[in-house]
Amino acid sequence: MRVAQIQIKNFRGISEGSLTLPGHAVLIGDNNSGKSSVIEAIDLTLGPDRINRAAAIDEHDFYAGRYLDAEGNPLPIEIEVTIVDLSAEQVRHFKGNLEFWDETAGALVGGPPVEAIEGEHIKEALRVGFRGWYEPDDDDFKARTFFCSPPQVDGEQPPFRTNDKRLCGFLVLRALRTGSRALSLERGSLLDVILRVKELRPKMWEKVLEQLRVLPVAADPELGITQILSGVQAAIRTFVPSEWASDPHLRVSDLTRETLRRTLTVFMATGAMNGSTPHAAPFQHQGNGTVNMLVLALISMIADARRTVIFAMEEPEIAIPPSTQKRIVDGVRNKASQAIFTSHSPYVLEEFSPDQILVVRRDAQGKLSAAPLVFPPHIKRKAYSSEFRLRFAEALLVRRVLIAEGETETAAYPAAARRLAELEPQAYASLEALGIAVFNARTDSQVAGFGALFRGLGKTVFAVCDRQTDAARQAQIIASVDHAYEAPTRGFENLLLNETAEAALRRFADQLVADGEWPLHLAAEMPQAATPLDDLKNALRKYLSWSKGSGGAADLLGICTIAEMPATVKAVLTAIKSIAEPAPPAATPPGGAAAA
Repeated sequence: MRVAQIQIKNFRGISEGSLTLPGHAVLIGDNNSGKSSVIEAIDLTLGPDRINRAAAIDEHDFYAGRYLDAEGNPLPIEIEVTIVDLSAEQVRHFKGNLEFWDETAGALVGGPPVEAIEGEHIKEALRVGFRGWYEPDDDDFKARTFFCSPPQVDGEQPPFRTNDKRLCGFLVLRALRTGSRALSLERGSLLDVILRVKELRPKMWEKVLEQLRVLPVAADPELGITQILSGVQAAIRTFVPSEWASDPHLRVSDLTRETLRRTLTVFMATGAMNGSTPHAAPFQHQGNGTVNMLVLALISMIADARRTVIFAMEEPEIAIPPSTQKRIVDGVRNKASQAIFTSHSPYVLEEFSPDQILVVRRDAQGKLSAAPLVFPPHIKRKAYSSEFRLRFAEALLVRRVLIAEGETETAAYPAAARRLAELEPQAYASLEALGIAVFNARTDSQVAGFGALFRGLGKTVFAVCDRQTDAARQAQIIASVDHAYEAPTRGFENLLLNETAEAALRRFADQLVADGEWPLHLAAEMPQAATPLDDLKNALRKYLSWSKGSGGAADLLGICTIAEMPATVKAVLTAIKSIAEPAPPAATPPGGAAAA
């Protein structure tokens, strides 16, 4: 069983949108791109507890807070989830509500002829809807879930009830970092889910409540609390009859089932001894690693207790080391018929194939879309797998990408931006602060291909490259990125040596020699104070070519003043900042005309 498609209208930051999901999937994208809203929308539709809450939705769940149109008519939240790969039990249970899904087309089959529903790519599907709206007569928000098929003449679709949802088995895993609710009996906790899945109903509440009603709390007069409460009673009786507000005393809680659900928790031994007795503490006071393993164990129990279950989890990487992130992802995925994650971690993304990574984006009008990664043909699967974390992941997780044609530029531009921002923060900004990741295309022949890839994923793409002698390649680069910057020379090392001030070049060379970092194979050309400028540049050219992997060019730019920095580098970084952080519009003076 898996969610194949979800359609959303008027929900939170999404005016409308449709996502088609593979089996397991990880949703990536900028903050506020709509990833969490997708998970919440599925939970509203399939989650067995959401619709039964006192307030399933409120004003802020509607797009832009609009739940009425200009005429005062309701503007509903509408969500539709299509489920495929149904088990035999689900097919039997939902047989009157099934449709057919075309896996190849990624859409429902419209209907006859019969041959349209034949073939291995055609699957039985269950379509479930959610509708939330404002009811003026009750001055309240209402919500319901329902079967979308078959359509009813009166338009009132049959309800999709709690027992139907439990058969679908959708579960959102939250608070993995602390697991603070995992082993409590609070509704929706993992322990509560296990009890419900196993159809166990603990009948302990009456007995516990009876014991707590007679449990003395601070009744000893020496503590002074009873005297204060008696004083409160005496003060009250000056205003109300004596039988009111009598006998004030303390109890351990509100003595209701819901209070106990929130209060009761599992204690576990900590390894410390209190004399001869092992000391126990609430389980969430265990180490993070222990808590995470407990959560995984509970997840496994839930999955083992069901034949099918869909797990959704937001950001499993929070406060968790890389190795545990991978273990969590693999553990959940191996136990679930479908696992849906949101993440900003390269270690999480690394566990998924490109077609399982969906880049989610939302435009200024709130329209949501998502696209799987489709890499250019020149990227081999082996290269993708071995270099993903270092090369691809950061670029996929940001809004803006700067493509550089080689290793030197990839290190040099961020170093120059950081240095300029340090010297004059009002005029410059680091690439990190601008939300820009630098991607190494390795050669100028691959800049256009990667530019098309990242721009196709909705990112703003910048590119820096050497002066192009091939007009066709130059045109390809310009066409495939949003902003292209071409250097006046071939070779970034030549640009540095031609445009960096002499004082900075000599200071850099002197520092290399003084620190013993000048390479032995260039000992004959070791710079001296009296070395002519042309000879110094030739020696540094050889050094920079040799030190590409260790960031020699970045080190040079890191010691420059603003005046010493290469003019081309400054111009590119200034242009990029003006695009990523445009200046606010000029204020209009009181007279109405724009200031001169």
